[in-house]
Amino acid sequence: MSHRLRTKYLGLDLKNPLVASAGPLTGRVDSLMKLEEAGASAVVLPSLFEEQITREEVEISLLYDFNNEGFAEAQSYLPEMQNYHTGPDNYLLLVRQAKQALTIPVIGSLNGTSNGGWVQYGKMIQDAGADALELNIYFLSTEPETTSLEVEARYLELVAAVRAAISIPLAVKIGPYFSSLPNMAKRLYQSGADGLVLFNRFLQPDIELDTLRVEPHLVLSQSEELRLPLRWIAILRSYFEKSLAATSGVHSADDVIKLILAGADVAMTTSGVLKKGPGLLADLLLGLMTWLDEKEYESVEQMKGSLSQRNSPDPAAFERANYVKAIRSYSSQFAV
Repeated sequence: MSHRLRTKYLGLDLKNPLVASAGPLTGRVDSLMKLEEAGASAVVLPSLFEEQITREEVEISLLYDFNNEGFAEAQSYLPEMQNYHTGPDNYLLLVRQAKQALTIPVIGSLNGTSNGGWVQYGKMIQDAGADALELNIYFLSTEPETTSLEVEARYLELVAAVRAAISIPLAVKIGPYFSSLPNMAKRLYQSGADGLVLFNRFLQPDIELDTLRVEPHLVLSQSEELRLPLRWIAILRSYFEKSLAATSGVHSADDVIKLILAGADVAMTTSGVLKKGPGLLADLLLGLMTWLDEKEYESVEQMKGSLSQRNSPDPAAFERANYVKAIRSYSSQFAV
């Protein structure tokens, strides 16, 4: 693949800006190899969830207490729980196997919301060989007494705790629901994030009318969803040099091109390859190379951020003025 496609993400030198993000296809070594063969420059393994780790630790703790009830002297011969190797060993095995099978960077993933002992698994993922770690923060505040300051503090404390536990690069995957996203991005970087992944698609529940049950409902992304990360990457790139990854809505070469022009270092895709298979990556790379030639760009690095808000001929297009213009420009056959 041409050196013209090279990019840098989280300090890692990548052969191109296409990263296979966390999903079913990154959870098996055979499919990881297919993704690399198709052109992925890095892979993000599926998330290891806080709930998985804490549940297993609780179960082992209960077993620990049951086996030693009535034998107080035995307690001193058993390790403390914080030193006891609990948790999903299969995940660490996947990291090791992926590193052995692939030549591209392997990024581990942790998904959680609390600043607890489970963050030690970031260090375990690092020790298993991961080149970087993605911290996927999925926290939904539902208590009226919880303030926005408390929510933000929770994010920052968690990032700082994971940062303290590892030395490899750290990316933080967040949602868009902050009152001031640029300020939050600044503080996340200050807390130890080497990059941000925009955005986490918070899965929405649905009501099943036949059973009258609330059920989880997974819907794969569409290209239209690209506009949200596109806008914020264009804005954030105007202020920050640290890494920015785009996820959600990457299905075509045009999607990748737009994100890089806005300022993304990499474009991540899951839904696209789930719909069309790993071969989609090769199509995206071909489309990107063709566009570079047509527009006479020397490289991805040259085009990166050339249409960020700061470099855009119409910076207001990324702000409220764009909303007003869009409303006025829309027409319908039913409009009076």
